[in-house]
Amino acid sequence: MNLTISPIIQSSALLKLYKSENLVLIDARSGKNARANYEEKHLDGALFVDLENQLAEIKENASNGGRHPLPKIEDFARTLSNLGISEKSHVVIYDDKNGANAAARFWWMLKAVGHEKVQVLDGGFQAAEKSNFPTSSATEIINKTPVYKVDNWKLPMAEIDEVENVSQDKNHIVIDVRETSRYNGETEPIDLIAGHIPGAINVPFTENLDENGLFLPPNELKEKYKKIFQNVKSENIIVHCGSGVTACHSLLAIAYAGLEIPKLYVGSWSEWSRNGKKIATKPEKG
Repeated sequence: MNLTISPIIQSSALLKLYKSENLVLIDARSGKNARANYEEKHLDGALFVDLENQLAEIKENASNGGRHPLPKIEDFARTLSNLGISEKSHVVIYDDKNGANAAARFWWMLKAVGHEKVQVLDGGFQAAEKSNFPTSSATEIINKTPVYKVDNWKLPMAEIDEVENVSQDKNHIVIDVRETSRYNGETEPIDLIAGHIPGAINVPFTENLDENGLFLPPNELKEKYKKIFQNVKSENIIVHCGSGVTACHSLLAIAYAGLEIPKLYVGSWSEWSRNGKKIATKPEKG
């Protein structure tokens, strides 16, 4: 039976259920000091997941799959087991980037292996602290579970060749969720070349949020994305970012809006820009 659960949970709701037996709370903050920050202070009971080592399999050359390629499916299954996540678990994930970083990526990965009961904390760590959610610096006990049975990624994805073939086709939409300055080629703080995939339109992920860093209501998100999609089928829509992480924030927002999740281009700009592909710097007319 497929019970629908909202992809977003508010901190007030989490406070009421965080001691539940099947709940697994995950701290997915990323960056140089992520683990140290976690050890210093995390939401009570939360387990740490590492974007660089557990939610990606980083290769020597980012031209092969981008900066954060997906890990092997069997490695991800082992990660779930090591975090005590089973098919019955209710997983709630947070980061400190309004869900825009590894929280959304882990959400997408869990959905992609068929896990239904997974949510991202609205407003992340900061919102929980404002709600007086208990924090801790203790070492949390992990109740490891048998290896999660998964065989492949079930959510739709696009590879670099497909993106190149359809990016300028009128029956397809390629969405770049990075900041407009990066999309326009004015600045590029992470990758080697500035610009965007020719034909891709810019819909910054920040537009999924209100002024407080919380997700817009589902009806507003639905209206927004329906206008952008222009009746194009979800299988003809591809979403990307710099390295396949932040794009998941927009996929999360689309799911929250009650719409079908489009394809994720995991390699994203970090792969595209390292493969001698055409690059545009002028805004596309959507």
